[in-house]
Amino acid sequence: MSGKVTRRGLLATVGTATATATLGEGAVGTVEATTETPESETEADSDEEVPEKPVPRAVQSGDVKSDRAIIWSRTDAPARMYVEVATDEYFSDVRTVRGPAALSVTDYAAKLDLRGLPSGEEIHYRVVFESLEHPAIRSDPVSGQFRTPAEGEQDVRFVWGGDVVGQGWGIDRDRGGMTIFEAMRELDPDLFIHSGDAVYADGPLPETVELDDGGVWNNVVTEAKSEVADALSEFRGNYRYNFIDDHYRNFLAEVPMIPQWDDHEVTNNYYLGEMLPEDDPHDVESVNLLAARGQRAFVEYMPIRTQESGWNEHYDSFEYGSTMEVFRLDLRSYRGPNTATRNEEESEATAVLGEEQLAWLKESLAASEATWKVIASDMPIGLVVTDGDYFEAIGNVDGEPVGREHEIADLLSFLNEEDVRNVVWFTADVHYTAAHHYHPDRAQFTDFNPFREFVTGPLHAGTFGPSALDDTFGPEVAYEKSPPEGEANLPPSEGLQFFGQVDVAADSEEMTVTLRDRDGDELYSETLVPGAYGHADGGDDESDDEADAATESEGEDDETATETESDGEGPAHTAEG
Repeated sequence: MSGKVTRRGLLATVGTATATATLGEGAVGTVEATTETPESETEADSDEEVPEKPVPRAVQSGDVKSDRAIIWSRTDAPARMYVEVATDEYFSDVRTVRGPAALSVTDYAAKLDLRGLPSGEEIHYRVVFESLEHPAIRSDPVSGQFRTPAEGEQDVRFVWGGDVVGQGWGIDRDRGGMTIFEAMRELDPDLFIHSGDAVYADGPLPETVELDDGGVWNNVVTEAKSEVADALSEFRGNYRYNFIDDHYRNFLAEVPMIPQWDDHEVTNNYYLGEMLPEDDPHDVESVNLLAARGQRAFVEYMPIRTQESGWNEHYDSFEYGSTMEVFRLDLRSYRGPNTATRNEEESEATAVLGEEQLAWLKESLAASEATWKVIASDMPIGLVVTDGDYFEAIGNVDGEPVGREHEIADLLSFLNEEDVRNVVWFTADVHYTAAHHYHPDRAQFTDFNPFREFVTGPLHAGTFGPSALDDTFGPEVAYEKSPPEGEANLPPSEGLQFFGQVDVAADSEEMTVTLRDRDGDELYSETLVPGAYGHADGGDDESDDEADAATESEGEDDETATETESDGEGPAHTAEG
């Protein structure tokens, strides 16, 4: 932006917005602001039957930039979306923007890309739906809020995690539902990076699950969650399911999201071009068809900004002033097939980022003026994630880069050559939490600067792990917490659900990463200094062992948490995760 938009200036600048009704071609159009808030009462004749009001089912915001944000909501009948926007909770400077029509073609979901917002401000909004059949009938408002990034230095806090309603563990109201979202909400973060597996479209829910302790897990089960998703309506139903939970709805109404997608938004470990075996529970054989339906539902139900070039990529970047920039990766749209072979040469078959996305990422990282470059990746780099006899993620086996590691090696080498520092990776996928340090002194491929990767999750799914390490890029486990040896797919009631918190201080520019459990209790914390590859004590990575001990959280549970240097021989990640 050229010049900061003030709170008072919001009245003049938020008059137009991009309305996205999430149609098949990602239709985008410009709408004019209305000058009056829609009425909430009808003047229908008292002798006539009064039509029912539209009902907004939830609100959420996402893909927030300094001057714009996606506002999402859904109703239950054909209706016009209106968004009231203000910079205070009393809506004293309210402006109403006329949005798109919510129709059955989008499952009555609608998104509005608000532009011209003031930077560095708390934005309050209310969504109202006006019936298209009875224009005098309008819904009660549903409110939400978010903060736009400032243009200069600022303190930033975000939380991240992935994997929701997986492995048969749905919403059990007797156990409080998905309480981890309340623990994240209480931290008042500026944003939430959803690292993927937002739904388990391939994971139907049983009504009950008998637990090892003699108890019973009682799932809320909807029609869409009673079988694997094949039809578009079933994919949509998986997203609607999560909104049943109060904690989930409240969290998304207050914390804007940067959403990513992974495999379970479609089906386990999928790749484009795959044909499902005859014994697969899906009625659809072509993964391409499943992926098209799954991606359509993802775009309809997530507050994500689609690119003008098409629907097949979801990478983007988000600046938080001079403090931090988030780079959202898309590891699904360009990947080659999962294979058991060690491809020695780079090719389309070894892609995970793809040529176009990799070029964008290099250019964007090199051009970024932010102190910290946060890479939001839906899969880890150095953990071996298997798909039967095949490799699903980036890491595969020890040694020089092969397979999907070619692109990562290319990226890391570029960052070394251009001396791009302060790059930190954040991911989920493996259903446990860990802190990894990568160093060329331990690696088979050595043309890179040391960097950190933090893993967390699940938010509400089965707990697994730990996964085996691949030594190609020299990872070392600084911390990990996972189920006891021999146990897997532990329910959320066991407490081994995890999320991460990141705080970047504007004054010191230090980044503190904290791993937390389901209840928000601190498990591990590590502080990083910009410009150095070591820790907050100013030491270099030759003294990492001492620094690790100095930054380790005192609240750690030694009986269930381990801090170990892996030899790479641990159990491989299960296909379910």
